[in-house]
Amino acid sequence: MTPLFTNPKRFAALLLFGVIIIASFLRLYNISEAPPGLYPDEAMNGNNALEALSTGQFKTFYPENNGREGFFINLQALSIAIFGNEPWALRLVSALFGILTVAGVFVLTRELFLPAKQSHVDEEREPRIRRHEKIALLAAFCIATSFWHIIFSRIGFRAIMAPFFMTWGTYLTLMIARKLEEFKMRQQAETITPELGAPSVFAVPKEKTYWGLNLYTLLFSVAAGFVFGLGFNSYIAYRIMPLIPMAMFVYWYFSMKDARKELAKTFVIFAAAAAFAVLPLVWHFAMNPQDFFGRTSQISVFSAEHPIFSLVINIGKTIGMFFVQGDMNWRHNLAGRAELFWPVGLMFLVGMLGALGAAWTFLIRLFKGTAFEETHSAISETATLAERTPPLALLIPLAWLLVAALPVVISNEGIPHALRAILMIPPVFILAGAGGIWLYDRLLAFAKGADPESTWSHVKEMLLKILAIIVLVLLPCEAYYIYFQRWNKDPNTFGAFAQNYVDLGRELNALPKETPKYIIVHTGGTEVRGMPMPTQTVMFITDTFTPGKQKEKNMFYLLPERERDVPFGARTFIID
Repeated sequence: MTPLFTNPKRFAALLLFGVIIIASFLRLYNISEAPPGLYPDEAMNGNNALEALSTGQFKTFYPENNGREGFFINLQALSIAIFGNEPWALRLVSALFGILTVAGVFVLTRELFLPAKQSHVDEEREPRIRRHEKIALLAAFCIATSFWHIIFSRIGFRAIMAPFFMTWGTYLTLMIARKLEEFKMRQQAETITPELGAPSVFAVPKEKTYWGLNLYTLLFSVAAGFVFGLGFNSYIAYRIMPLIPMAMFVYWYFSMKDARKELAKTFVIFAAAAAFAVLPLVWHFAMNPQDFFGRTSQISVFSAEHPIFSLVINIGKTIGMFFVQGDMNWRHNLAGRAELFWPVGLMFLVGMLGALGAAWTFLIRLFKGTAFEETHSAISETATLAERTPPLALLIPLAWLLVAALPVVISNEGIPHALRAILMIPPVFILAGAGGIWLYDRLLAFAKGADPESTWSHVKEMLLKILAIIVLVLLPCEAYYIYFQRWNKDPNTFGAFAQNYVDLGRELNALPKETPKYIIVHTGGTEVRGMPMPTQTVMFITDTFTPGKQKEKNMFYLLPERERDVPFGARTFIID
């Protein structure tokens, strides 16, 4: 056997590389044609980007279309500058964020499930891939092949940044505690007095500190805060997510009693870095407070006639979206399809039950006053998922899932809503990874039975491995089939993404510039600078968002009441 397969660390790296390749293929393949058309909300981003490129005024916040944070649009402007005003140039930015989120889910899950008092250096000495790496690989593979995540990784919406920033921000925050613990252990080693006669080679050199922290702890504190702060530029639902790092710091405050002083310093650095990252947005909202809420108050469940009843129904529908009926909007889903493919749904259910068990155990220990005492995970194959897992490994994804669900269930529009639930994606697949590995281990223990060396036990073990391989092969195949063969070719998808408006824009581009072209807008929608939103798609394809561009290209947009102003014999087109 080659050294690659006998070295578990290299083999795990190869598997991760394969997962990233699959994720990249499913998010980049044929992106110029899939999805079809260009939804007006995407086009609005593109028109703002085109205007920013022409004027050099890149904004922190773009107020049109109920307002959008500018970070994503400014990145799309960079893509347009390189590739031109094509729909896929807008969507390429989303695809890159989607791919990086898959990588983030791996490193976050790997860190979460690393056993207490162990480090990744220990993996060098292991004869096989360790359990926490298996969970991380499976979680990353599940999100890589998730139709739910793929679909938003190929649409030009800023919301795709929210899982990215939350995933990487949480990972970097976990690293603060890890590096601080390692630093404190080295500090303790420095204070140990060598026994008489001990050689000086055992002396530990004193580590350089900055404000009482070592360099790595300091850098991770800055990076974690800055990444979390940038997340505020992603999606309005993200604004509730700082509850997660705050809860993590509170947990560490009680569990890391000998490092409270240093932990307080890391929190100050974290908060300062986050404030620095979000400062331009805060300044804009301070100057324009009406932009802060956007459509939140318009779609709140509390504006319904029976808010409590509506809230209960929304909770039920949101839970059901994973297993029974998902988003009915063709732009967000193959209408009505459950957001999780059934094998992943089963793994998620197992992981969720394990997380609830861990939360229940934590509450009991909290009541007894032992919640923050050091515990060791069980290694028995018959142990429950909660018993085999470090407490935070399940508590963090569970808390994340519940917090991310709040903006979904308190809204009262289009429930279940896959886009508004986008922040739930990483914890769902982290729990699915944990549940899947635990389920496989239990089935493997059952297959081996009381006599692991018997022929029948070997047959059952081989059948289980073949079944696992079939499921793993099935996931990317199902994702490809659902996205590219069923959803992308369905006429409803063409309608959902306004393919007819793109066709009209291409037709206008094919006409000579000298020909006057009058576009009569019969459709309704939110007005942007006097024109309904659907006009944005045609404007982006033709690059005629601004009056100057319209004049330059001889294109004139008119509302129906001005149709009489069209010169006799002029070329006219209708948007309806």
